[in-house]
Amino acid sequence: MQTTLPHTASWCPCKPLGRPFTAAAPSARSQQQYTRRKAKASCLHTTNDTSHQSQSQHSQEPIYHIADEVPRPSAPSANASSPVPLPYVAAAAGLALTYFALKKVFDTPSRAYKENVGDEYDSWTDDGVLEYYWGEHIHLGYYSEEERQKGYKKKDFKQAKLDFVDKMLKWSGANNPSKVLDVGCGIGGTTRILAKNFPNAQVQGITLSKSQVKRGGELAAEQGLSNCSFQVMDALHMDFPDDTFDLVWACESGEHMPDKKKYIEEMTRVLKPGGTIVIACWCQREETPEAPLTPTEKEQLQFLYDEWAHPYFISNLEFGRLMEGTGKLQSVEVEDWTQPTIDSWRHSIWVGVFDPWIVVFKGPVVWYRTVREIVTLERMHRAFDRGLMQYGMMKAVKSDTSQPKQAASEAALSKK
Repeated sequence: MQTTLPHTASWCPCKPLGRPFTAAAPSARSQQQYTRRKAKASCLHTTNDTSHQSQSQHSQEPIYHIADEVPRPSAPSANASSPVPLPYVAAAAGLALTYFALKKVFDTPSRAYKENVGDEYDSWTDDGVLEYYWGEHIHLGYYSEEERQKGYKKKDFKQAKLDFVDKMLKWSGANNPSKVLDVGCGIGGTTRILAKNFPNAQVQGITLSKSQVKRGGELAAEQGLSNCSFQVMDALHMDFPDDTFDLVWACESGEHMPDKKKYIEEMTRVLKPGGTIVIACWCQREETPEAPLTPTEKEQLQFLYDEWAHPYFISNLEFGRLMEGTGKLQSVEVEDWTQPTIDSWRHSIWVGVFDPWIVVFKGPVVWYRTVREIVTLERMHRAFDRGLMQYGMMKAVKSDTSQPKQAASEAALSKK
């Protein structure tokens, strides 16, 4: 026979006692739980009227359990995201601000042309970094198609410059000149090569940089050369008499000239009749009514002008027209040597990556300048790669009669 505890309207043995659960002694708690379980069983199974009535009455009241009284942590929502700790937010914001600040600095040109070319080259020569990496030649190198296929970094960077001089000399067609002028000679790398190739010639190098003249003379003395010399002189106002040189050589000096027409005319003036003029120059693409420069291209060119003291660039075809316009040059030829020279830009960056120590030991000022040079070298590569820039090669012969021979020149230009 099962004994059940009576249910009343005010009390049910299934409900917890009013006192806190933790206040009960262990033995009382165990007894209470046992009593409740038995009473609950009675509530569910008793069939007499009184118990049924009480059970019905009880079934309308909520049943409480201890677990319901204990607060539980809610499970995180599947879509909810944990808040990012404040230090990480501050760090990310700091990095973003630093990035945009540096981008602003390096997107702003720092050496616009202000008749300051000589000063800039004095600085580049005095710190020694440019000579350390580029050697005696401050111009691009030449990479054959086979060398490019193998990978330009496999070629010696300085040897590529020597190869360029050899290719340019062969292309010029110069034949045993007795007097040679190197316009914009730098520290005289090409001047000395020409002096070695033509030992019976007198080779003169001119530049706007006093430091380059000094360094060029030092290197000539070290190499035992007595048939070359250097002096500071403006290529637009040369002191030489008319018809002085058999070969006028200008490698990457035209970029800095504020008057390209005067530049061509002055070199033509000092060239002997029958003599050869040969020019290598960074050029921008030809602009036509059908293909004008876009606003983006103009902005990109302006940076290249203003970062390395360039007043402006012109196209290789415009150089050809200026040469014909002198009325004294014949057999004008123009070529685009972008492909064999373009690897020089990134190669010059990699030589610094492989051997950074001269820069590391120079201090913060040189670090900053070097980073700026890397940014500009990469910009140059991209400009040449997109066709915005071209590597122009131009040559001509001065007419003996000083009369233009337009037919041959125009035929050469029309092929480009």
